[in-house]
Amino acid sequence: MKKAIYYINQFFGGVGGEDATDFEPVIKEGPVGPGLALQEALKGVEITHTVICGDNFISSHRDEVIKRVASFLAGKEIDLFLAGPAFRAGRYGMSCGEMCKYATETYGVPAITSMHEENAGVDVYRQNPLYILKGSGGAAKMREDIADLARFANKIAAGENILWADAEGYFPRGIRKEVFVDKTVAERTVDMLLAKLAGEPYETEYKIEVRDNVKPAKPVADMSKANIAIVSTGGLVPIGNPDRMPTGTASIWKRYDISQASAFKPGEFYSIHAGINTNNINDDPEILVPLAPLKELEKKGDIGAIHPYFYSTTGNLTSLKDSRRMGEEVAATLKAEQVDGAIFVST
Repeated sequence: MKKAIYYINQFFGGVGGEDATDFEPVIKEGPVGPGLALQEALKGVEITHTVICGDNFISSHRDEVIKRVASFLAGKEIDLFLAGPAFRAGRYGMSCGEMCKYATETYGVPAITSMHEENAGVDVYRQNPLYILKGSGGAAKMREDIADLARFANKIAAGENILWADAEGYFPRGIRKEVFVDKTVAERTVDMLLAKLAGEPYETEYKIEVRDNVKPAKPVADMSKANIAIVSTGGLVPIGNPDRMPTGTASIWKRYDISQASAFKPGEFYSIHAGINTNNINDDPEILVPLAPLKELEKKGDIGAIHPYFYSTTGNLTSLKDSRRMGEEVAATLKAEQVDGAIFVST
């Protein structure tokens, strides 16, 4: 029987939601949370322990988490390391990727996780010697992603031959595998050409990833004369959320008049972001968007003018397609209003 260690975050570990993202790592015996369903689907693999850690804690205390996990796993038998699924949750994806990377590099065991293609963890960890399965966008598809995770883990545990990325359903890792096929490269090339000419679907065997190349804007020549706008993905909106800004998967952005405001005050603005703990922000919105010090710089003449509108959306599980579109729309608006630069306040 192969022995596996399983990793999940505070939410799926049953600790809590955004209020528990600073939860420090613990280890528990056996499968926990989604690990129960995963264990049922595994064949010849036993989840002996589950490591649970808050998403914020691991991102802020990486070295400390690794040190503690190392002490947790000392002397334990490990044949396989499993994590997630992380869906589209970026912080969770990053922590699953980090733990899988640590496990495979430290113990030399196969490590498997699952993420949606838009999860930040995919691009960060896909070139490492771990497997990131192509997962769903949300926990509603947990059953399917767990089944896929178990399928792939069973195949590795059984010592079966692991095929190339597309055949197995994991993200390419930059590793090419030599395989034997029935047709020669010339025949396959002609087949693809004929399919293309006929308007039929075809797929190249040599994929080249197309990445965005963003040319940096020129620096603001003179801040004392510049018109500066404030943009945030922190979900900051007027009390009551009059425009019904989504708490996640946002596809809209809004702008709000701040020409007469000296600061973002509690009771007037609050954050509806569902991917962060908003308690402190709602007690003092200036924690998220520091309008008051920017207005002071405007008074002192260090900044020519603060643009009279604040631009807001919710950067939580937003699709890459919508992110590009909204970015282009906001940029076009700022350009049309002769804004010289923008301060992008992150979450």
